[in-house]
Amino acid sequence: MGSDTVWGINHRRKGGANTLKALKSIRTARPDGAPVYVIMDNLSAHKGPKIRAWARRNKVELCFTPTYASWANPIEAHFGPLRQFTIANSHHPNHTVQTRALHAYLRWRNANARDPHVLAAQRRERARVRSEKGLRWGGRPLATAA
Repeated sequence: MGSDTVWGINHRRKGGANTLKALKSIRTARPDGAPVYVIMDNLSAHKGPKIRAWARRNKVELCFTPTYASWANPIEAHFGPLRQFTIANSHHPNHTVQTRALHAYLRWRNANARDPHVLAAQRRERARVRSEKGLRWGGRPLATAA
Protein backbone atom coordinates (compact mmCIF):
# COMPACT_ATOMS: atom_id res chain seq x y z
CA MET A 1 0.00 0.00 0.00
CA GLY A 2 2.86 2.35 0.70
CA SER A 3 3.88 2.37 -2.95
CA ASP A 4 0.23 2.82 -4.12
CA THR A 5 0.58 -0.20 -6.39
CA VAL A 6 -2.30 -2.58 -7.01
CA TRP A 7 -1.91 -6.03 -8.53
CA GLY A 8 -4.11 -9.05 -8.72
CA ILE A 9 -4.67 -12.61 -9.76
CA ASN A 10 -7.82 -13.69 -11.54
CA HIS A 11 -9.18 -17.25 -11.20
CA ARG A 12 -12.33 -18.84 -12.57
CA ARG A 13 -13.41 -20.05 -9.12
CA LYS A 14 -12.94 -19.07 -5.53
CA GLY A 15 -11.39 -21.74 -3.37
CA GLY A 16 -8.79 -22.57 -0.78
CA ALA A 17 -6.15 -23.66 -3.31
CA ASN A 18 -6.42 -20.37 -5.23
CA THR A 19 -6.42 -18.37 -2.00
CA LEU A 20 -3.25 -20.13 -0.88
CA LYS A 21 -1.59 -19.43 -4.26
CA ALA A 22 -2.45 -15.75 -3.94
CA LEU A 23 -1.08 -15.60 -0.38
CA LYS A 24 2.15 -17.27 -1.50
CA SER A 25 2.58 -14.69 -4.26
CA ILE A 26 2.03 -11.90 -1.73
CA ARG A 27 4.64 -13.44 0.59
CA THR A 28 7.09 -13.77 -2.33
CA ALA A 29 6.70 -10.05 -3.09
CA ARG A 30 8.17 -9.33 0.36
CA PRO A 31 11.31 -11.52 0.44
CA ASP A 32 12.91 -9.77 3.42
CA GLY A 33 10.94 -11.99 5.82
CA ALA A 34 9.13 -9.08 7.46
CA PRO A 35 5.61 -9.89 8.66
CA VAL A 36 2.89 -9.41 6.06
CA TYR A 37 -0.64 -8.42 7.04
CA VAL A 38 -3.40 -9.40 4.60
CA ILE A 39 -6.89 -7.98 5.02
CA MET A 40 -9.46 -10.50 3.83
CA ASP A 41 -13.21 -10.87 3.85
CA ASN A 42 -14.89 -13.72 5.70
CA LEU A 43 -15.18 -16.09 2.75
CA SER A 44 -14.87 -19.63 4.10
CA ALA A 45 -12.27 -20.43 1.42
CA HIS A 46 -9.93 -17.97 3.15
CA LYS A 47 -10.06 -19.75 6.50
CA GLY A 48 -9.10 -23.35 5.80
CA PRO A 49 -6.67 -25.18 8.09
CA LYS A 50 -4.01 -25.43 5.33
CA ILE A 51 -4.16 -21.67 4.77
CA ARG A 52 -3.99 -20.85 8.48
CA ALA A 53 -1.08 -23.26 9.06
CA TRP A 54 0.84 -21.90 6.06
CA ALA A 55 0.23 -18.31 7.22
CA ARG A 56 1.56 -19.08 10.73
CA ARG A 57 4.72 -20.69 9.32
CA ASN A 58 5.40 -17.82 6.91
CA LYS A 59 4.78 -14.72 9.06
CA VAL A 60 1.55 -13.84 7.28
CA GLU A 61 -1.13 -12.39 9.52
CA LEU A 62 -4.65 -12.94 8.18
CA CYS A 63 -6.87 -10.03 9.20
CA PHE A 64 -10.54 -10.83 8.57
CA THR A 65 -13.11 -8.07 8.24
CA PRO A 66 -16.41 -8.60 10.03
CA THR A 67 -19.26 -10.10 8.04
CA TYR A 68 -20.97 -7.47 5.84
CA ALA A 69 -18.25 -4.94 6.58
CA SER A 70 -16.72 -4.15 3.20
CA TRP A 71 -16.42 -0.57 4.47
CA ALA A 72 -13.70 -1.82 6.88
CA ASN A 73 -11.49 -3.08 4.06
CA PRO A 74 -9.24 -0.32 2.61
CA ILE A 75 -8.81 -2.15 -0.72
CA GLU A 76 -12.55 -1.89 -1.47
CA ALA A 77 -12.14 1.67 -2.79
CA HIS A 78 -9.95 0.28 -5.59
CA PHE A 79 -12.60 -2.18 -6.78
CA GLY A 80 -14.97 0.59 -7.92
CA PRO A 81 -12.58 1.98 -10.55
CA LEU A 82 -11.59 -1.57 -11.54
CA ARG A 83 -15.25 -2.43 -12.19
CA GLN A 84 -15.91 0.91 -13.88
CA PHE A 85 -12.95 0.76 -16.25
CA THR A 86 -12.87 -2.97 -17.09
CA ILE A 87 -16.16 -4.71 -16.35
CA ALA A 88 -18.97 -2.15 -16.70
CA ASN A 89 -20.66 -2.34 -20.11
CA SER A 90 -18.20 -4.95 -21.32
CA HIS A 91 -18.89 -8.21 -23.09
CA HIS A 92 -15.68 -10.19 -22.72
CA PRO A 93 -16.02 -13.36 -24.81
CA ASN A 94 -14.12 -15.49 -22.27
CA HIS A 95 -12.19 -15.51 -19.03
CA THR A 96 -8.81 -15.04 -20.73
CA VAL A 97 -9.89 -11.82 -22.46
CA GLN A 98 -11.37 -10.53 -19.21
CA THR A 99 -8.13 -11.28 -17.35
CA ARG A 100 -6.12 -9.42 -20.01
CA ALA A 101 -8.41 -6.40 -19.63
CA LEU A 102 -8.03 -6.48 -15.84
CA HIS A 103 -4.24 -6.71 -16.08
CA ALA A 104 -4.10 -3.93 -18.67
CA TYR A 105 -6.12 -1.71 -16.33
CA LEU A 106 -3.85 -2.55 -13.38
CA ARG A 107 -0.73 -1.68 -15.42
CA TRP A 108 -2.32 1.62 -16.49
CA ARG A 109 -3.57 2.35 -12.97
CA ASN A 110 -0.16 1.76 -11.40
CA ALA A 111 1.47 4.08 -13.94
CA ASN A 112 -1.28 6.71 -13.38
CA ALA A 113 -2.23 6.22 -9.71
CA ARG A 114 -2.92 9.93 -9.21
CA ASP A 115 -4.99 10.32 -12.38
CA PRO A 116 -8.07 12.48 -11.65
CA HIS A 117 -10.41 9.84 -13.13
CA VAL A 118 -9.00 7.13 -10.85
CA LEU A 119 -9.18 9.38 -7.78
CA ALA A 120 -12.76 10.39 -8.58
CA ALA A 121 -13.81 6.76 -9.06
CA GLN A 122 -12.18 5.85 -5.73
CA ARG A 123 -14.06 8.67 -3.98
CA ARG A 124 -17.36 7.45 -5.45
CA GLU A 125 -16.64 3.90 -4.33
CA ARG A 126 -15.74 5.02 -0.80
CA ALA A 127 -19.01 6.94 -0.61
CA ARG A 128 -20.96 3.92 -1.86
CA VAL A 129 -19.29 1.61 0.65
CA ARG A 130 -19.87 4.08 3.49
CA SER A 131 -23.56 4.29 2.62
CA GLU A 132 -23.66 0.49 2.70
CA LYS A 133 -22.24 0.62 6.22
CA GLY A 134 -25.14 2.76 7.43
CA LEU A 135 -27.74 0.46 5.93
CA ARG A 136 -26.20 -2.77 7.16
CA TRP A 137 -25.59 -1.56 10.69
CA GLY A 138 -29.09 -0.17 11.27
CA GLY A 139 -28.30 3.41 10.34
CA ARG A 140 -30.41 5.62 8.13
CA PRO A 141 -29.69 5.66 4.41
CA LEU A 142 -27.85 8.72 3.23
CA ALA A 143 -30.11 11.36 1.71
CA THR A 144 -29.49 11.78 -2.00
CA ALA A 145 -29.55 15.14 -3.72
CA ALA A 146 -32.59 15.64 -5.91
